[in-house]
Amino acid sequence: MKREAFSLIELMIVVAIIAFLAMISVPTFTRFLAKAKRAEAYMNLNSIYAAQKAHWAEQGSYSAVLSGKGGVGWKPEGYSGGGAGENFYYTYGFGGSEGSNYFTGKLGTASSHLGRASAGKNSFVAVAAGDIMGKGKPDILTIDENSKITIVQDALAG
Repeated sequence: MKREAFSLIELMIVVAIIAFLAMISVPTFTRFLAKAKRAEAYMNLNSIYAAQKAHWAEQGSYSAVLSGKGGVGWKPEGYSGGGAGENFYYTYGFGGSEGSNYFTGKLGTASSHLGRASAGKNSFVAVAAGDIMGKGKPDILTIDENSKITIVQDALAG
């Protein structure tokens, strides 16, 4: 009785093909996930814009305080103190204090990346920053009083 089976060479070729396909698909998948995280930033920046406009209509000025006394009444959905346990990825807001001026997402991006943020009587720039690719270079987006979103530092570009 003759038995047929795969040879060691044939099995090694199959493993090499699978490894090659994985090598090609993993970066594409990682980039796809990063784009999904950026979509969250667009949504939250537009939400900050709406809150700032409502505050301006009532108070006649924009505010660097997002939540609390004198604030615009905005914080990310489900906010629980900032950091790894959050449901959102980016850090949003202005310089100042956690939970009032800015909110740190699960990526833990430092508030020092919010340096472009400002708010005054007739203008504001709110910032979202997050290391969505995990390479130490945060993705930085801004929105202003005209609802213009600008990608200041594009983590997806490199």
